[in-house]
Amino acid sequence: MAAVGLLLSGCIKDEPLNAECDITAAYVCVDNADDMFFHASDTLVHVGSDESNIQFTVRRAADLTRLSPRFTITEGATISPASGSTHDFSQGPVSYTVTSQDRQWSRQYQVAFLPVAVTVTDTVKYDFEHFGLDGKYQRFYEWYEANDGVTERLWATGNGGFFLANSSKAADDYPTVPCDDGFDGKCVKLTTLDTGPLGRSTGRPIAAGNLFLGYFNTELALRDALRSTEMGVPFTHQPSKLTGYYRFQPGKEYKNKAQRVIENRTDSADVYAVLYRNHDEAGRPVVLYGDNVLTSPLIVSKARVGYVKPSSEWTYFEEDFKQMGEVDEELLSNRGYNLALVFSSSINGASFEGAIGSTLYIDKVRIICTHDE
Repeated sequence: MAAVGLLLSGCIKDEPLNAECDITAAYVCVDNADDMFFHASDTLVHVGSDESNIQFTVRRAADLTRLSPRFTITEGATISPASGSTHDFSQGPVSYTVTSQDRQWSRQYQVAFLPVAVTVTDTVKYDFEHFGLDGKYQRFYEWYEANDGVTERLWATGNGGFFLANSSKAADDYPTVPCDDGFDGKCVKLTTLDTGPLGRSTGRPIAAGNLFLGYFNTELALRDALRSTEMGVPFTHQPSKLTGYYRFQPGKEYKNKAQRVIENRTDSADVYAVLYRNHDEAGRPVVLYGDNVLTSPLIVSKARVGYVKPSSEWTYFEEDFKQMGEVDEELLSNRGYNLALVFSSSINGASFEGAIGSTLYIDKVRIICTHDE
C-alpha cells in the first residue's frame, strides 16, 4: 500500500505559483487622523490594475517625515520596502517594488502624500497643456495638472475602454487626443469613433471622445460602461460660472445603439459641470457615475451648455451654475464636495448613440467661483 501511495503522490503536480505582482490597496494608520486627513476615508486608497502612482491627500500642515503605509498585494507576492516600514515622505514619493510569487515578474510603484490647501484664487484654470502616454500600456494619452511643481492626475478619458477593443491602434487614433491647434497653445480633440468588430459584438458600436475630472475604471469598461466612469474630484470652493472655448463639427449620420440611421437628427457635443457632496449622511464616501452624474440628489449646483452650436472657429461659451441645494461652507472647505467637469463629442455617447466623426475641440476652460476662501 505504501508503494501505491508513493506512486499516486508522484502523479499529483504542484499548482503553479502566482505570476501577479500588484498592489490592490494602500492604507495608513495614525493616531492623529483628523489632523492629517480631511476624511477618515482618505486613509485608504484603492489601487486600480493600471495605476502605478499611489497618492494620499493630506492637509497642508501634516507631518510627513515618519509615515508607515501598509499595502494589500496579490497572493504570494512580496513587497520591498516592507509593508508597514517607516519612511520620510516629506521630500517626495517613495518607491516600492512588488515581486510575484514565481519571482518572474516585478512592478514598481511610487507612493506619495500630497499636501493640499483650500484654494485661495477665485478662478480655477484648465488649459490642457500637460499630457503623456498612459502608465500601464503606453498606448493612449492621459492628461494631468502641474501646479507649483506638484503633478496631479485629475483627468480621465474612455481611451482605456477603446484600447480593449482596438489595442493595435496608434495613440493618435484614439477618441481623445492632444492637438497643437488650440485657442492658445495646445488643446484636447475629442472624436466619436467606430469601436470595430469587438465593440459592435458587445453592443458598444461607438466610442465618443470624452474627458472628465475623475477616474476611468478599465476593468469595468466591457461589463458596465457607465459605472466605469467615476466622475469628480474634491473641490474646495463654490463655483458660479463655467467658461471656455470650443470648436465642433457633428458627424454625417446619427445612429442609435443598433446602428440604424436616425433620419433628420444631428449629433451634438456635451459640456457640463456639477458640484456634489462626496459623502452620504452616514459619512460613507460617494462617487457619481455616468448614469447618475446629472440626476443624483447629492448634486448642489450644475452648469450645462444647452446647445453646442457647430463652429469651425474657436467659440466662447459661458454658463452659470444653477443652485440645486444648500452648500455647507465648512464641509466645502474640508473637501466634502466633488466637482465633475465633463466634455463629450456625442451627447448620447454614454448610451453608444451618435455620429461617427463628430469632433469637439476644447481649450481654456475656467471655473469662476463666487469668492476667495
